[in-house]
Amino acid sequence: MTDAVNLLFSTAAFFQRPLREAFRALADAGYERVEVMVTKDPATQEPHLLRALAEEYELRIEAIHAPFLIITRRVFGTDPVGKIYRTVHLAEEVGAPLVVVHPPFRWQGDYRRWLVERLPDFSDRTGVRIAVENMAPLKLHGERSIRLHADQELARYERFDHVVLDTSHAAVSGLDLAQAAGQLGERLAHVHLSNNAGKGWDSHLPVDDGVLKLDGFLETLGRNEFRGNVSLELDIRPHLGSDESTREVLIRQREFCEAHMAPIARSIELPETVQVASALHAAGARELV
Repeated sequence: MTDAVNLLFSTAAFFQRPLREAFRALADAGYERVEVMVTKDPATQEPHLLRALAEEYELRIEAIHAPFLIITRRVFGTDPVGKIYRTVHLAEEVGAPLVVVHPPFRWQGDYRRWLVERLPDFSDRTGVRIAVENMAPLKLHGERSIRLHADQELARYERFDHVVLDTSHAAVSGLDLAQAAGQLGERLAHVHLSNNAGKGWDSHLPVDDGVLKLDGFLETLGRNEFRGNVSLELDIRPHLGSDESTREVLIRQREFCEAHMAPIARSIELPETVQVASALHAAGARELV
C-alpha cells in the first residue's frame, strides 16, 4: 500500500482498556500507524510512557485526539483551550503532526472566538496541525434531536484551516460524504472512518456493516488525490471479549481500506508512460507493452 494516504486506527475503540492492550492488538493485526485518544490512562497523557509503548510495538503516532468527550471532561483540565495546549505539547513530544479537537458547545463563546481568532497563529507556532471535527446532533427518544455544538453546518467549518470529517457524524447530520469532502477541499486533513446504522444516532460501526458505501467514498478520496489520514474510529466492543474476534475484526477493517485505497493510489503514483502501457495492456494491445 502507498504512503499517499495514511491508514490509522484510533485507540478510541479500546477506550476503557489500557493503551498497552490497544497497541498490542493493533500491531498484531498489521497496523503501522495509530491515532491516540487521550483518556484517563496515564499512558495516553505522559510523553515518555506513550513513546515507550510506540517504540515497543513499532507503531507510529500520526494523530492525537484531545480529551473532549464527556467522559474525559476533566482530563487535562476543564478549559477547552487548556486541553488543546496540553495535547499539542504531548504531540510535539511524541512527534505526532496532528491534533484532533471538537468544535465549541453553544455556550462556549470564548472558546469559539479562540478557534477563529487565535488557532491559526498557535498552530503555525507549534508546527502541529490542529483539526476541528464535525459533530452530529444528539438524538433523543422520539423524533427530537438536540444540537449542542455551535457549528453544525459544514460551511461553518470552512473557516478552519484543517478539518476532520467523521463519517458516522456526517451520516447523522444527513451529509453526503463525497460532497462534504469536495466542499472541504484542501481543508480536509483527517477522516474518522466508520459506518452508521442509519437510525439517526452515532453508531461508529465497522466499515463493512452499515448503510454508508465506504468503498466508494475511499475511492473518491483517491480520485481527488486526498493526502491526509484515514483513521478507523470504531465501536468494536462486541469483539473485545475475545482476542481472536478482536484480531479478526481489526484485520478485516484494514483489508477493506487497503483494497479500496490502494488501486487509486497506484494509478496516481505510476509514471505516465507506465499508466499508458498498463491501459493498452488491459485493452488487449499486448504487442505494444
